[in-house]
Amino acid sequence: MAIDSNNLGRRQFLKTSAYTGAAALAPALSSTRTAEAQNESQPVAAFEFDEVTIGDLQKGMESGKYTAHSVVQKYLDRIVAVDKHGPAINSIIEQNPEALAIANELDRERKSKGSRGPMHGIPVLIKDNIDTADRMATTAGSLALVGAKPPKDAFIVQRLRAAGAVILGKTNLSEWANIRSSHSTSGWSGRGGLTRNPYALDRNPCGSSSGSGASVSANLCTVAIGTETDGSIVCPSSANGIVGIKPTVGLASRSGIVPISHSQDTPGPMARTVRDAAILLGAITSVDAEDAATAASRGKSRSDYTRFLDPLGLKGARLGIVRKYFGFSENVDRLINEVIDEMKRAGAAVVDPVDIPTFGKFDDTELKVLQYELKADLAVYLARLGPSAPIHSLKDAIDFNDRHHEQEMKYFGQDIFLKAQEKGPLTETEYIDALAKNQQLSRGDGIDAVMDRLQLDALVAPTGSPAWTTDLVNGDHAPGGSSNFAAVAGYPNINVPAGMLFGLPVGISFFGRAWSEPKLIKIASGFEQAIQARKKPWFLQTLELKA
Repeated sequence: MAIDSNNLGRRQFLKTSAYTGAAALAPALSSTRTAEAQNESQPVAAFEFDEVTIGDLQKGMESGKYTAHSVVQKYLDRIVAVDKHGPAINSIIEQNPEALAIANELDRERKSKGSRGPMHGIPVLIKDNIDTADRMATTAGSLALVGAKPPKDAFIVQRLRAAGAVILGKTNLSEWANIRSSHSTSGWSGRGGLTRNPYALDRNPCGSSSGSGASVSANLCTVAIGTETDGSIVCPSSANGIVGIKPTVGLASRSGIVPISHSQDTPGPMARTVRDAAILLGAITSVDAEDAATAASRGKSRSDYTRFLDPLGLKGARLGIVRKYFGFSENVDRLINEVIDEMKRAGAAVVDPVDIPTFGKFDDTELKVLQYELKADLAVYLARLGPSAPIHSLKDAIDFNDRHHEQEMKYFGQDIFLKAQEKGPLTETEYIDALAKNQQLSRGDGIDAVMDRLQLDALVAPTGSPAWTTDLVNGDHAPGGSSNFAAVAGYPNINVPAGMLFGLPVGISFFGRAWSEPKLIKIASGFEQAIQARKKPWFLQTLELKA
């Protein structure tokens, strides 16, 4: 699904509890939340739907100002102008040739029967590791899956269609959700090429839901779906200045999604506002008989998470600052410290610092579990494809990459694939012990223990660094991030824009206990209203810093 938590990218799995790469950004000139870089931007025409919300579009369609058809057409035109030409973000791997026909049918239904709900007629982009049984492909960005024909929509796609959403297309991603190589470049796939950050085109959008993050930020859709194993929703949300919700594992189904890990994978919403993310989350949550993990969500999921939104959501919230996730950047620390002060002024009770005693104690075993589960879970997914599957196992994918080296491995290899292929079945003691250790250290001895002891509503940390310069030669250079505790535990995590450094977005993460999405959404919405840090992209060619 995705592993990059805060720049974490699979590669970083081995390095720190935040899974980080290497180089940090140049020293900051200040920690202000305004753009400091001056440079020519790529020409982008004014767009009627810049920063538009789901609510705005619904009002327009209800009044007759817009139709689903006109909304979809405007976004398709925007994609041509911004994603394929102009700044050429390259965030969308494929457009849905049936999008306008679907919109037309939804317009007829609105006239005859009324609206299905808040998602009726709303254009949604989904990541290219999520099955659609239509004219679009599902490849996880890999040429090895070209030609595969999923037998049916992924369960969350069924939910989106039932809610009246228009699947506008599929987003590019870090190939195989960034689990192929420890030296990869986030946002690159063999099929889709390189996705660029819309704030500065030579900066990285962070993987692996890089296309989903960049497309939402660049106003190429209303909302999008990403997937995360460790950081791949929250990191691109931070780097692209948007809201991302990584739900509790089991709140949204994974069936029909190209997997990494059944113990950590989850899809989740990516949007420009907490409200829109909450609406989208409610549309995809449900128990799915084909994903056993969703059974635990019965009685805990909601079809409407907007009722938990609260512009004063920080007031009375008890927040724990996880200082061990700080320190990778003085400038990020300064910015987050500023917003912590603002949270206090908004009425939050801040416990600072909060020490999680198991911090850093499951870094190596996390990757071990992912390698075991990748090999086993990918085989199950490929079997689901039936006769259309071009490959049938992880070994087949490895062999395909070897045969197509110039297309698939011209920038980086597949060392994680090779190590995963060496693993045995999920009955091996090494795997069973590692999984049990990870879950105990991250859950009962980790998040749950510290939140119980200090009576916290959420834990808080910087999501990651500002976007690093994309480097296809050496791979990612990301200095730090905070996604791994929530990822390994399978607990929820919400990124919200916190401010700007050098004209690049920086996000803050709120994470906590299993099934605590309502409380986290309340806190996140209060933070969003207090800080109001979201800025539209500048589409700079490069970031030129003043000395």
